[in-house]
Amino acid sequence: MKGKIFLTSLFIVIVMGMILTGCGSKTESNSPPKLQGTIKIGGNFELSGQLCEFGLKGENGAKLAIKEFNDKGGILGAKIEYYSADNKSDDMESASAVTKLVDEHKVVGIIGPMTNLNTLAAARVAAQKETVLITPTGTSTLITVGENGLNNWLFRACFIDAYQGELAADFAYNDIKAETAALVVDRSSEYSTRLAETFKTEFTTLGGSVVLAEEYTGGQDKDFTPIINSIKQKSPHIIFMPGFYGEAGLLVNQVRMAGIDVPILGGDGWGTGPIIEVAGIEALNNTYYLDHCVISDPALADFAAAYKEEYKQDADTFSVLGYDAALLLLTAIEKAQSTDRENIRVALESLKDFEGISGIFSIDPETHNPWKSGAVLKFVDGKKVFASRIDP
Repeated sequence: MKGKIFLTSLFIVIVMGMILTGCGSKTESNSPPKLQGTIKIGGNFELSGQLCEFGLKGENGAKLAIKEFNDKGGILGAKIEYYSADNKSDDMESASAVTKLVDEHKVVGIIGPMTNLNTLAAARVAAQKETVLITPTGTSTLITVGENGLNNWLFRACFIDAYQGELAADFAYNDIKAETAALVVDRSSEYSTRLAETFKTEFTTLGGSVVLAEEYTGGQDKDFTPIINSIKQKSPHIIFMPGFYGEAGLLVNQVRMAGIDVPILGGDGWGTGPIIEVAGIEALNNTYYLDHCVISDPALADFAAAYKEEYKQDADTFSVLGYDAALLLLTAIEKAQSTDRENIRVALESLKDFEGISGIFSIDPETHNPWKSGAVLKFVDGKKVFASRIDP
């Protein structure tokens, strides 16, 4: 009898030991897995040729993000290995660069290119290779959504052109407190017309009213007198002109000469040339324009300092978006806890409230375009200064 009691007790101890061991194994399996080897990331940038200014800065930003991750131990214990490919500012070379990065270097994701044409060429190959590609600055809608629908493998760190119209409307209504607006639109520019359309939709949704919509032809019209007379009659609280620096500068100058001092707002087309020389320093006071980011934004101070220390040059929009494109990819790998390309793609597609240095991101799963922050620059006595960051 005592022997039976002993055996029964021993059996219970063994079973309990097995249960406890099982529990211990289960707890251990919930800890993040360690990735094997290195994580191979590719860069497809315009490092030579006529567009190299953009590519070099974009790659510098991406490399800085990778360096910072590696300095903190990498991702899940694995260091990031970066492979650079020069697309030579050529679309055919851009397509070849993707093939080389995937087939030879076995990268699990690619950052770049910077420009629309080179990104579109790279996009076709990235889709064939089923490898995520994130462009820092390619704004064409066709990059992510083409004739055949959504390109599952393409993403971007910048907002598309039309999205600026929504951000501009938000700034006009909530920051400027404008209740009425006049639109001055370049009928020959898809960029201008799309920004105007999205501005009108968002502004009226917020509760504002577009009281005037006038058109001009970019590259031809220089005298805005008829438009200015119409603006005088309607007395809007703000003028939105989503054009380029040449016509925008002329309009600003002529509006101020006519005695109209209401705020004037534009898109990033204002930053494409010497608008101060065209409009004049005094005329540009109380004018604003949207951009992807502004280096003088206090939120970018740490990045700007780190970039200056690393490369002995000042950061700009291209380097910021290159950094954020890399950050998006690395964050997706971390979130997926895997270097499997499909897992990375799914993690990117479901990314919400991601904090990049250019603002807060959420990826639209239907278009792969980010809902993200935008920056507003203000002209003050001939200088561009940070005015506001608009969060989505």
